[in-house]
Amino acid sequence: MPKRGKKYRASREKVDRFKRYSVEEALDMVKQLAFAKFDETVDLAVNLGVNPKYSDQMVRGAVVLPHGVGKTLRVAVFAKGDKAKEAEDAGADIVGDEDLAEKIQAGFLDFDKCIATPDMMKVAGKLGKILGPRGMMPNPKVGTVTFDIGKAVKETKAGKVDFRVDKEGIVHAPLGRKSFEKDKLKENLAALVGALLKARPASAKGQYIRAATLSSTMGPGIKLDVADFAALE
Repeated sequence: MPKRGKKYRASREKVDRFKRYSVEEALDMVKQLAFAKFDETVDLAVNLGVNPKYSDQMVRGAVVLPHGVGKTLRVAVFAKGDKAKEAEDAGADIVGDEDLAEKIQAGFLDFDKCIATPDMMKVAGKLGKILGPRGMMPNPKVGTVTFDIGKAVKETKAGKVDFRVDKEGIVHAPLGRKSFEKDKLKENLAALVGALLKARPASAKGQYIRAATLSSTMGPGIKLDVADFAALE
């Protein structure tokens, strides 16, 4: 296990690892215990009662956070004709078709999210080995493959967050920045909780939300009271 620095250890000592904190307490603490000089991201990790190795228990979705994530995202769009113009008008940073695919294959990755119209997936689909591992492959399940390209671009620029359960049954998602007011972080958290509950697979049995933890980029994890967390919806 890597050795932690003094500032992290000092923050960690202020957290009772056996306690499950209310949402209000945890939000106060995560802001207070963030010690980095930069504006740290506040992250959520949720352990779900699903087995992702079964396709019918995969949890995946997207949600537009009411207050965004505190970062201006660069959006690349695969579209042509009128849809390319629609994407540009909506604020897309890079728009193209085969030419954009060639740039990406050559190493261009100066964007955070990628969206495509359905007719362009034959082009974007060839980039799976590049975009897939980075979580940027367009997917209809999270609204990044759509003909309503203007809406998709605007939502993404406004702070749309994609989430997907990993092989350990955990969902990780950003909530915003340490500098956000607590009420804004709480409202973003409530939106995420609602999206997670809505994404519950019909085949998932027993307790769905098993554990939840808040942390800042550099700070310690703060475990949440699951009942208080789930009640946010």
